[in-house]
Amino acid sequence: MSTLKATLTGYALYRGREGQLSFMLHRLTGLGVLVFLIIHILDTSTVYFFPSFYEHAIALYRSTPFVFGEIVLVFCVFYHGVNGIRIAVLDLYMSQRWSIESARKSARWALIVSVILWLPAAIWMMRNLLVHNFGWLGG
Repeated sequence: MSTLKATLTGYALYRGREGQLSFMLHRLTGLGVLVFLIIHILDTSTVYFFPSFYEHAIALYRSTPFVFGEIVLVFCVFYHGVNGIRIAVLDLYMSQRWSIESARKSARWALIVSVILWLPAAIWMMRNLLVHNFGWLGG
């Protein structure tokens, strides 16, 4: 337990600017996607054996808090993918030209590209939330 505490303290106290933010977001988004996949596999496996439980889970997933969670999940998928590509390109093809400034720029660009990719999906999902859960926008 002391190793975990030391690790978490080190994450919190290190001041690596964009590099630390990129590292932390990559870890957190990866964990978010992993948790979603585990829950998705478990609840989908109940469709044949416990159909009533599956229907209850689907109804729960349509609730407002879960829709907000799905919007966050979509960002997690986009950021984890874009940042993973950034890491692979830097490690495989640009290792000789690596510098702190280029790493900072690429971390910023990964975040910007992720937000640009995420925004249309988030707007569409928010629109569906307003239409189906609240009856707004002509729903």
